Formats: sequence, structure tokens, C-alpha cells
Amino acid sequence: MRLLVVLLLVLQVNSLQADEIFNLIKIPNLEVYKIDNNQGLKYLNSKQNFIIGVKNNIKCEKANKTNLANTFSIIERNLEKYDAKFLKKINLRFIVLCENLYISEINTAGIPDYKKRTLILDINFEKKYFERVIHHEIFHLVYDSFKEFFNDKTWSDFNKKSFKYAECSTCSDRLNLDLYDNTDGFVTEYSKSIPSEDMAEVFSFLIFDRINLENKSKNDPILLNKINYIKSGLDKINKL
Repeated sequence: MRLLVVLLLVLQVNSLQADEIFNLIKIPNLEVYKIDNNQGLKYLNSKQNFIIGVKNNIKCEKANKTNLANTFSIIERNLEKYDAKFLKKINLRFIVLCENLYISEINTAGIPDYKKRTLILDINFEKKYFERVIHHEIFHLVYDSFKEFFNDKTWSDFNKKSFKYAECSTCSDRLNLDLYDNTDGFVTEYSKSIPSEDMAEVFSFLIFDRINLENKSKNDPILLNKINYIKSGLDKINKL
């Protein structure tokens, strides 16, 4: 009888947590996968496929339990690179884990929403890039929270005058995520899409592959200026 009461209490608490989370981030069919009190993060698992967004243009599938178990340690290890104070400053509290994430029919590794304090991650995204793109998506939260420290015009002025970014990230065919052998101001093809994606790519290498990035910058003054600009913005955030 006592065991039954305990189980009912656990189910009731989980149900209350799920309702509370839905009210906060408006994503249905989630359950708590893990709570990390040290970083102030709640990892949420999608129990069912979901479609969200004002135009229902964001969709993701139920997380496979085996895939989730195999991927979670990778996600957790990379997020442990950030301390709780920094995560609070960039307004990140919830990590939603699902598979085959799409926005407007385009497959993406993650979708950040700093207003809802949420980052959706596709645990099925291509393994070759997955760890690094976690940090790419983190930067978008940084950028949205502190645009005063990461100005598009200042950033664009680092480039050669002949270079022009695309009008938007989704209207560009510059999609490759491999690190260039010859950077010439850009770390990947995708970094040539728009300024904020360029910043996110530089940031992701700075966090995930710093030595390789800094070696590239030794012969690339444009890239060095971009690295220093990102570092300067992060220093300003850390001093707040």
C-alpha cells in the first residue's frame, strides 16, 4: 500500500511539472528527463511528435529512448562548459530533446528561443557536427540576449568590401558546416550566410575547437578580428 501511494505521488508530481513546463514554453507532450540544479537546467524529453510555432512551421519527432540514452552524455558534457551564471544571463533554462527537427521544412540541429528560455535540440542530427553545433545554437541565445555587444554592421565591416552576406539564413544555399582549409575570414561555408550565423560559427569553434581555430587565425587577420570581437563581447557579459 505504501509503495502504491509513493508511485501515485511521483506520477502526480511529474504531471504537475509537465503542466507547468507547457504553460512556460508551449511545447506539448514533454516529460522531465533530468534536472541539473548545478546549472539550473531542465532537460525535457519529447514523448510524442509535436508541431509548434505561430505558423506551425516547427516540427520534431518523439525521441527514441536508445538514441536519447546514447546522446545525452554528449549534450550534458558540452553544456557543462558554461557555468550557471552565464546560462542565466543568456536566459536558458529548458533543453528540449527530440528527433528530426525541422523549421519551415529545413532540417536544423537546434532552435533557440530566449524569450521562452528554451533550446530545442535534434538528437538525431549528423554526428560529425552535432557537438559543435550545440555551441552554435547557444550563441544565438547569447546574440538575442546581448545584441548591443554583437553588432551586425561592426561584424560585416571586418570582411573584404567585395563580400556580401545573404538576405537571410534560410534563403542562402551556403550550408556546408566543414571547417575551411583556407579560412580567408570565414570558418565554414555556412558562416557566409548572414552575420549572426557567421558569429555563431566562430563562437562554436572557439568553444569546441579553440586551438584549431586560433591556428587558422594566425594567417588570417579578418578571422582574428572576428575572434577578438566575440571574446570582447563575452568578457562584457561576464562582467555584468
